[in-house]
Amino acid sequence: MPTETDNRQGPGVGDPVLRERYETVRARIARAASRIGRNGSDVMLVAVTKHADPSQIRDLIAMGHRDFGENRVQNLVQRAAMAEEFLARARTLKGVAGEGASSAAASEGVRWHMIGTLQRNKVKKAIELSRLIHTVDNLRLAEEIHAFAVKRKEPVEVLLQVNCSFEAQKGGIAIAAAMPLAEQIESMVNVRLRGLMTMAAYSDNPEDARPAFQRLRELFEEMRKRGYSDGRFNILSTGMSGDFEVAIEEGSNLVRVGSAIFGEAPANADEPDDEREEPGDAEGEEGLPFPEVVSDRERAAR
Repeated sequence: MPTETDNRQGPGVGDPVLRERYETVRARIARAASRIGRNGSDVMLVAVTKHADPSQIRDLIAMGHRDFGENRVQNLVQRAAMAEEFLARARTLKGVAGEGASSAAASEGVRWHMIGTLQRNKVKKAIELSRLIHTVDNLRLAEEIHAFAVKRKEPVEVLLQVNCSFEAQKGGIAIAAAMPLAEQIESMVNVRLRGLMTMAAYSDNPEDARPAFQRLRELFEEMRKRGYSDGRFNILSTGMSGDFEVAIEEGSNLVRVGSAIFGEAPANADEPDDEREEPGDAEGEEGLPFPEVVSDRERAAR
């Protein structure tokens, strides 16, 4: 099942360098997936916009991309408003050359993912704008999300962030504590636990990330057997610009890629890697269309 539309505008629209980088990332995803007997369309690509220019975001939307991620709620508010304004204009102009977005993006809109550390006092705005919260790692945050979800009378889909690299400075709950927290989240009527997320330790060698991804996958498989979220526990969010191919080989079906698409962060940026969390920042019933993370064919390939 494709996770994103393939209805993209032809060459010549927007920034050609951006298009080339985007298509290169797509090709790398497809190759990594094929190595374990999967299809590239089984992997959702979330384009991380932390250091992207507004024009780059608009161009990517025009190419047909729908899933974007932000680290900070303040930036999420600004970029979501900009994207909606662009799509509204595209709908009005009915795809006038150079102004329109793909038909799917224009009609269905952009899906925003909150991928950075989420402070409880920013939960309300985050869940209003985000399709998926990737960084739930404690009970108080889950309870805050549930409180606002009850008021909205709509379920909020979340991932449990797990610290599989054992770095003290990195967010995420300890592996041993993940399942007890998941059990508590399961009791919250309007919070739907869709899967797990982790970040590997930074390294110039992508292979260094493999042990962390393997740990998360083992935990994921154990938890999935328990049938969380009525069988909708099926998202494994691992992999960023420097290691997403290794993540896919270890079962990831959602990768968060920023610099490989939008280019390296400016020299004066607050962080060198545009997908890293911010250490100081504290739709319908069917949910996001994710396939099974691990199939029999994958297991045979291993």
